[in-house]
Amino acid sequence: MPELPEVETTLRGVEPFLKDTKISQVTIRNFSLRWPINPRLAEILTGQTIHLLYRRAKYLLLECDTGTLIIHLGMSGRLRILNVSENPPPEKHDHFDMVVENDHILRYTDPRRFGSILWTEGPIQVHPLFSHLGPEPLTEPFDDAYLLAKSRNRRCSAKTLIMDGKVVVGVGNIYANEALFMAEIHPKKIANKLTKKDCDKLVTAIKAILTQAIIAGGTTLKDFRKSDGKPGYFAQQLNVYGRQGEPCIHCGTHIEHYKEAQRATFYCPKCQRLK
Repeated sequence: MPELPEVETTLRGVEPFLKDTKISQVTIRNFSLRWPINPRLAEILTGQTIHLLYRRAKYLLLECDTGTLIIHLGMSGRLRILNVSENPPPEKHDHFDMVVENDHILRYTDPRRFGSILWTEGPIQVHPLFSHLGPEPLTEPFDDAYLLAKSRNRRCSAKTLIMDGKVVVGVGNIYANEALFMAEIHPKKIANKLTKKDCDKLVTAIKAILTQAIIAGGTTLKDFRKSDGKPGYFAQQLNVYGRQGEPCIHCGTHIEHYKEAQRATFYCPKCQRLK
């Protein structure tokens, strides 16, 4: 699944072509995504101007005249910018096209159809998908004091804590593994046992890992492509994720692996001792 850096990379890829443009045509070829697309969406969007594009958690938000288009890439979704003049024919999994007045097309492709395209006319902050979410990990409200406070009454693992969207959004499985390794914290450490120093190191690591991934263009996941069709390049820099049995980059100890809540977890037993 595309994680926060992949979604942020996608946003940065499509924004220059869509911001402050008027929507001239919308074609929906498949209304059956994770949630059904509004049958009137093409009519609603046509003629509206896209004033702002931004990301909240792993959702892309396009703020228009009378509401907001919400896009989630799901497991295999991707967005591309195409040119009308090239007359690109749709392929099997191209479910949604939005043409804007500068003759560019935003095309949504999703083989597994676990993504979503939703429309809302109300404030985003009270929408059911967003009302319960924690702060963005790269903003000031997400700091060591905040994480420490959130961890005090939690008996889940440190990894589960930072992957909880009610605590902080967008820290998916890959980057949770990487951040815990950078912070030298065992993934199984109980959340309410985290010290202030632990929280400081973990917040710093999360911000650093996600920033590095965004700069690098997103992880090279098999289903992810940037909006220009090129893959991301962060996967080659992963320190623990997917490296079971390989030597730790710091101490040479073999990276170990286990599953927690059906998600793969990788760690160095020496650098991330369970304390």
